[in-house]
Amino acid sequence: MNPRIPPIQCLLTFEALARHKNATQAATELCVTPSAISHRVRQLEQLLGFTLFCRSDFSLTPEGTEYLSDVCEGLRALYRRPASVSVQGRKKLRIAAPPTFAKTLLMPKLRQFIDAYPEINLSLQVSIALFDVQAEESDFTIRYGNGRYTDLEHMCLMEDEVTPLASPAWVRENGPFYSSSDLQGMPLLRSPLEPWRTWFDAHHLDWPEPSDGSSFHDIGLVCDAAAQGLGVGLVRLKLAMPWLENGQLIRLFDHSVPSPHAHYLCWRTGIMERWECATFADWLKRTLG
Repeated sequence: MNPRIPPIQCLLTFEALARHKNATQAATELCVTPSAISHRVRQLEQLLGFTLFCRSDFSLTPEGTEYLSDVCEGLRALYRRPASVSVQGRKKLRIAAPPTFAKTLLMPKLRQFIDAYPEINLSLQVSIALFDVQAEESDFTIRYGNGRYTDLEHMCLMEDEVTPLASPAWVRENGPFYSSSDLQGMPLLRSPLEPWRTWFDAHHLDWPEPSDGSSFHDIGLVCDAAAQGLGVGLVRLKLAMPWLENGQLIRLFDHSVPSPHAHYLCWRTGIMERWECATFADWLKRTLG
């Protein structure tokens, strides 16, 4: 199949918008959001190299009128053979993400993407770049680090802040906590993904990195351990939001400090030439932003 043939969902969106001349009505018919309608039309125009609509009233340009005739003819042929559309019109997109990022930030939003782009089949796998844990080759990898990835193209998705968290019962038993120096002698949960040095340096504490106590190689496990009353975890606030919202964890202090690292979307050169990859990257950046 010619890789320049537009996605079937873009063609259906173009036909519906040309017929209704109203983005909301077209979105209702196709069971997507009005923003998805706009995104698909822009995607189609980029693939074709010309403008389809006059933006003020959704009337067709001369090129759009001519192309609509071709699209309607093609759709009529496809409707006569619907089985071939479902097989040929779908693209596979492979995403590798850290487990807690995938669970707390990506999964709750994924339905929005799937509803807007049903022609894309997503494959989500777990990866931990720090330990080279990755199940198979992927189109995109989400990493948490300093952004110096010389072997990959990348963009920053999300920065975060860290602060000590613990279970309410643990805080009642061991608190109150007025300043960071009150953490001295407390069980500090450890993780190579979030060293305590960030918090110590921000509060001018000349303390060594904790060497005793439980250690976890996933931030979600740090949150679970803190929720079980095993000690204090230094956790990124955006990743910890589910535990904070359901009351399993609370903050020891009102303030937080910027993490020296951020989440990055990484990919090999050439990946963005595939429309499904460029579409996902744009959606993820807007969603997390």
